[in-house]
Amino acid sequence: MWTLTDAHFEHAARAVSGVALRTPLVRAPQLGALAYVKCETQQHTRSFKVRGAISRLAALTPEERTRGVVAASAGNHGLGVAWAGRALGVRATVVVPKTSPRVTRDGIAALGAEVLVRGDGYDDAEDFAKALATERGAVFVSPYDDPFVAAGNGGTLADELRDVPGLATIVLPLGGGGLAIGVATRLAGRFTVIAVQSDASPAMRLSLDRGAAITRYVGAPTLAEGLEGGVSETAYAHVRDLALRVELVDEPSIAEAMRFSRDVLGETLEGSAAVGIAWARAHAAALDARGPWVVVLTGANVEGSPP
Repeated sequence: MWTLTDAHFEHAARAVSGVALRTPLVRAPQLGALAYVKCETQQHTRSFKVRGAISRLAALTPEERTRGVVAASAGNHGLGVAWAGRALGVRATVVVPKTSPRVTRDGIAALGAEVLVRGDGYDDAEDFAKALATERGAVFVSPYDDPFVAAGNGGTLADELRDVPGLATIVLPLGGGGLAIGVATRLAGRFTVIAVQSDASPAMRLSLDRGAAITRYVGAPTLAEGLEGGVSETAYAHVRDLALRVELVDEPSIAEAMRFSRDVLGETLEGSAAVGIAWARAHAAALDARGPWVVVLTGANVEGSPP
């Protein structure tokens, strides 16, 4: 089981600073009286995932750089790895499942990475990617199950969230759990972190309920395809030990949150990024009562218009 240390956070801060963008943190009175949104939609690749990818690739040894990296992704992690690979001169291959959006596949290829489509869902794509990395002698870059990735994604973002005066609560999406783990660990329990999943693919919530990690999970069709799949033993243990609140939202509320974000907030959100807005809209009064709060808008790579 890996742990997150000060050294991981310090490395991530050095690696990401001046490479990733410091994205806007703005008031959102349409959402709640004390609400803010953190616009990672304006990050390189339109997603926070580039932070973790930069951190991980910057930690490669010279020998590992020559062998390249392999990643599995439902979309945004692949874009992040491709972008970081181009920026840092590391050859990248990204394996995506058949459910990944075409806009994301095309974006990964445009950044110079090799794109392979394998499997009906994320878990299948990850199995193939790990085997390919072993075959090639490449480094497998997990989207969440890696301390350098968690420190890059969550730690560097957490540092920027401190800019909210009197911050009480942070609401963010949860898939594998790396973002939530990085944020919560970096902030050391000083703020409440609420992590949100779709009830169509709630592997982490079910894992917590059952007291054991569900490492492979095939859920119902979901707008939040970037949050699909099982969770690792390590990520589950971190979420459990951090006592993170993991909440669920249904598919109609995700669709409505996408529309609300576009029409009211002026932000195009993918379904995976809209789960936080969906939960916050239903609990805005309670959040306001606790003090200032922020919803992390994690990605804007969506095909077509909100449903």
